[in-house]
Amino acid sequence: MPDGSDLPSFRVTPRAAAQVAEIARREGRPAAGLRVSVSAGGCSGFQYGFALEDQAAPDDLVVAAGETRVFVDPVSLDLLAGAELDWNEALIGAHFTIRNPQAVSGCGCGVSFAVA
Repeated sequence: MPDGSDLPSFRVTPRAAAQVAEIARREGRPAAGLRVSVSAGGCSGFQYGFALEDQAAPDDLVVAAGETRVFVDPVSLDLLAGAELDWNEALIGAHFTIRNPQAVSGCGCGVSFAVA
């Protein structure tokens, strides 16, 4: 498992880390981490994905975040270099958000983005 020293950075805010831990506890999987991925699709070209996973894949970047971990595969990491995972609560709902310096545009849903 890479230690991240030679990989692009990906940060997790304390607020996002706490929410990952809470979701994992609620699901009865307190040791699970959050997989953050990027796939082709969405209205802007790429879309973010979020899923609980019990363990990292051998080539994942593993970010220790508070009580939990966040996993990012190498292909997704290329599109997430320098990005930050956060948790946003608003009147219309609560969700994970990604501040991605590589995204040149996005759509209103906040899950889809484009790169140059």
